[in-house]
Amino acid sequence: MPWFFWSLVLVIWIAGAIGFDWGWIVIVAWVLSGALVLLPSTEDSMARYLFRLRKPTLVEQQRLGPVWQQLLRRAEVPDGMFSLWIQESDEVNATPTPGHIVGVSRWALYTLPPQHLEAALAHELSHHLGGRAWLSLISFWYSIPARFGLIAARAVARVMRRVPALGCIIGGFLVLAYAGMALAAFTFGRGYIWPILFLTPFVAPPFLAWLNRWHVKQADRKAALLGYGTTLVQVLYGWQMQHQQMLGRDTNRRTQVMSSSPSLIQRVQTIEQAGDIPPQAWS
Repeated sequence: MPWFFWSLVLVIWIAGAIGFDWGWIVIVAWVLSGALVLLPSTEDSMARYLFRLRKPTLVEQQRLGPVWQQLLRRAEVPDGMFSLWIQESDEVNATPTPGHIVGVSRWALYTLPPQHLEAALAHELSHHLGGRAWLSLISFWYSIPARFGLIAARAVARVMRRVPALGCIIGGFLVLAYAGMALAAFTFGRGYIWPILFLTPFVAPPFLAWLNRWHVKQADRKAALLGYGTTLVQVLYGWQMQHQQMLGRDTNRRTQVMSSSPSLIQRVQTIEQAGDIPPQAWS
């Protein structure tokens, strides 16, 4: 619901920029477009073009097959319910996907031994457990405008951090323009709708980023409850050592608030809270 609400806000903004004489058509078309995700070809297209996934080769299928089948039996998931796709990424986990598609990162596929690969796949599968595939597809579809807005907010924050002079100019212009529009909405607007819409950009990006972090930790928790906690901790520390990254949070508070993924130490703590992790997990 938060994703849908803030996506609707952005669509209303676009409709308002066009003019509500015709802009209402944009709103209605966007709401009705959710039916498109129920088409069989839409899910594969989303995997290829939105998540940049690809189907595994025959060699990759031979490596994934036994591990995947063992995970499905352990999680009591019917065979053929989900399909595995590959993400060309050096991250420990692939981007969570809706529907019947489970992604696995290239790093996990080519680096991890079978037992650790199964734990990484357990995390990916856990994003899908306890929900309905069609509902997750529709939810993701209606979240796309809000996700693009979140990407834009992160891009502006990144520019302001890396190029302070240019960032100050861009930030100052956006603040003045936004303050003028918000003042006009509060002064001349009828009712409370437009003032609320102008407040959402300050609330939506950090809240949606927190929601993403919460989903990742929930997947870690479910994987730990399936019995993969110790192995998943080893996977996370192995990835950290290979990439020489700090386990602690970034000292920049803005980066922490806008990050879409929790730190490794937060993920390890989530797994530990889900069940007892023996000392061997740290070795």
